[in-house]
Amino acid sequence: MFLSVFDMFKVGIGPSSSHTMGPMVAASRFLDLLRASPFEAQGLRASLHGSLAFTGVGHATDRATILGLSGFEPESYDHDRAEAALAEIRAQRRVAPPGLGPLKFDPETDLIFDYGPPLDGHANGMILMATDSQGDVLLQETYFSIGGGFVVTEAELRGGEKAAEARLRPIPYPFHSAAEMLEMARQSGKTIAEMKRANELVFRPPAELDAGIRRLWEVMEACITRGLEAEGTLPGGLNIRRRARAIHQALLAERGMNLTAPHTINDWISTYAMAVNEENAGGGQVVTAPTNGAAGVLPATIRYWLDHVPGATTARLPEFFLTAAAIGGLVKHNASISGAEAGCQAEVGSAAAMAAAGLTAVLGGSPEQVENAAEIALEHHLGMTCDPVKGLVQVPCIERNGLGAIKAVSAASLSMRGTGQHFVPLDACIETMRQTGHDMHEHYKETALGGLAVNVPNC
Repeated sequence: MFLSVFDMFKVGIGPSSSHTMGPMVAASRFLDLLRASPFEAQGLRASLHGSLAFTGVGHATDRATILGLSGFEPESYDHDRAEAALAEIRAQRRVAPPGLGPLKFDPETDLIFDYGPPLDGHANGMILMATDSQGDVLLQETYFSIGGGFVVTEAELRGGEKAAEARLRPIPYPFHSAAEMLEMARQSGKTIAEMKRANELVFRPPAELDAGIRRLWEVMEACITRGLEAEGTLPGGLNIRRRARAIHQALLAERGMNLTAPHTINDWISTYAMAVNEENAGGGQVVTAPTNGAAGVLPATIRYWLDHVPGATTARLPEFFLTAAAIGGLVKHNASISGAEAGCQAEVGSAAAMAAAGLTAVLGGSPEQVENAAEIALEHHLGMTCDPVKGLVQVPCIERNGLGAIKAVSAASLSMRGTGQHFVPLDACIETMRQTGHDMHEHYKETALGGLAVNVPNC
């Protein structure tokens, strides 16, 4: 198994990696498929299934699909250009993706929300079709958005992805479990970050790896800054006001006044995370970490470390990211990072485990302490449901990221107080999360059909 640090962390747009980024990526892949086909299509059609249908409007899945079919991609997304494109598409009832020319697409009739049973394979399914002048289907592909911006076709989901994995170049430290990771660390004398770095260097030179990680932090830091400066009400109809700026201003005013209780550090951590997730809820640029719904946990933990922990330096950011990515890869490979598949334990829980591991690494923790920190953080998110009110990534998602970051810092601190020896292995915790997600009722897996989503007013 090899998942790059740039698989676990992707620059994209809000509000959801699985519901916004994923459909846009799927649409882009379908356009590539159409360009390579012998068909001369005259139109496009899309149907959304499962969680993509039930919470699609709140997660901007409709916008993402339309824009993806017109040639937009998450990495290069431009908000103003996208707004202009959407207005033109709705007026002209057609899209004009590069290399394919104008194609009929009426968002009112060609984008279908199917509220029936989800497609077999995953809760986030969509079918994209190219049609002839009479509306008959010429080309069709089924895609699944499996969390964190990852997209697979139906064939890839059913075995092709494993075959592709087998063809990858061999890596020096191919751990598939936390137990294997720790054993390789003991035998090699390397840290988790050093092993992960050696694996990454099989696919890209050191300068490219380091530049890519710097870019991830630059986008994260810019997102925090924008979130701490922005005011107003978030879109979607809940009339949720942004709070990060006001809290941050109050915290700055309290500095040096000898009035601040020690627990106020939690407010700093929460505010950094909330700033990111308010930006995400507003459709801004974020980094999946490992998803958009959990995008605030890891950057908030890093910002806490850089601004509040003596001796912290950006020179060690690669160690943080590489360690976090190693843990995230284990969770994704052996369980899930998708809220639609396993609830919020798979999103904020995974993010907290990754952040706790990264923080422990840069605090000087051993591989065993890193593994312990990840387990503590994940264990205390087990069973957490994904129940977004009105299908929006706002309530309880924004505050939940703040608490996830606090848990990550606490988990790292607890692990550093010990030797790394502990009762519940990370592998057991990940497997428990997988089983819990399997048993969890569909109402609590990003469908907005249970929990807070039905017990508080939606408007």
